[in-house]
Amino acid sequence: MNRQPTPEEAGGDGRESGRGKGRLLRRGPWENASTLVIGLGLFMLMQPIAMELYTWSFPVILAGTVGFLVTSHFPE
Repeated sequence: MNRQPTPEEAGGDGRESGRGKGRLLRRGPWENASTLVIGLGLFMLMQPIAMELYTWSFPVILAGTVGFLVTSHFPE
């Protein structure tokens, strides 16, 4: 009878290796990107030069906030 080794026996930690769904949906990089979008929106809100940037600042901040709320539920 052939038995598959457990991740501890095989020396792994049980996570998927390579490029899989588990690697793509990690919390850290997506939270950083969402924080960057929020910061961009704040910059757009406070700059005194272009009215177009000011106009789009609230939707950008809102998108960053929603993105942060969603990505905070991703696995570590």
